[in-house]
Amino acid sequence: MKSKASSYPYLVWMAIFIIVPLAMVVYFAFTNTAGQFTLENLAGLGKYTPVLLRSLKLAAISTVICLVIAYPIALILMNSKASSQKMMLMLVMLPMWMNFLLRTYAWMTLLEKNGLINRFLGLFGVGPLEMINTEGAVVLGMVYNYLPFMILPLYSVMVKIDKSVIEAAQDLGSNSFHVFSKVIFPLSLPGVMSGITMVFVPAISTFIISKMLGGGSNLLVGDLIELQFLGNAYNPNLGAAMSLVLMVIILICMGIMNRFGDEESKGMII
Repeated sequence: MKSKASSYPYLVWMAIFIIVPLAMVVYFAFTNTAGQFTLENLAGLGKYTPVLLRSLKLAAISTVICLVIAYPIALILMNSKASSQKMMLMLVMLPMWMNFLLRTYAWMTLLEKNGLINRFLGLFGVGPLEMINTEGAVVLGMVYNYLPFMILPLYSVMVKIDKSVIEAAQDLGSNSFHVFSKVIFPLSLPGVMSGITMVFVPAISTFIISKMLGGGSNLLVGDLIELQFLGNAYNPNLGAAMSLVLMVIILICMGIMNRFGDEESKGMII
């Protein structure tokens, strides 16, 4: 009874900050400005399909790049000494000590037409290159800002892999490739799934990165939602409908990844 009573504050917190906001989003998504029930908000989202597809594409590309970069880093961390691991983890986390907005501003300075990168290339007679206000710049900003969210889950899972399992595979004649493909990678899949989720979810819903590095020609779903609440085209009902659809898409993607992870886990047990 005592333990049940101790859970009440958490239930109240969830009700106020999770259930109530979600209920408000659903209410505004299915009503008009007069508070009357309507499906027009959802029906009108078809014209924003290109923006949604662009958001999915850039988020997927960023997630894949983060995984390709983060996995070798996590492997290096796993095989390093304990003292070296602490130092390398600090280096991974160091950029996150700086404000997210300032980090993105720094990339604007680097990528703009008269930025540091173009000035450096100009010394060799190259450029200036059009790097900012492109999809590539948006992907770069996503990868830079969300890479630690891929490294940390991978490292936290891989560092717990029993070294004796790897040594046993080597003693049985497995080469480095087979040790990785048959032992390390299957055991690291929970970290892979967690990292993909932690990168893909904020990447598909971001609006600061796309606004600052992508310019007005590379709008994402997050930008459209922001415009409905803070822009000139003020329409919170349409913005709520967009948020609801984005939420459903994210939940579907997370469900697919979790299901894939569960199947892989069952395969490893078998």
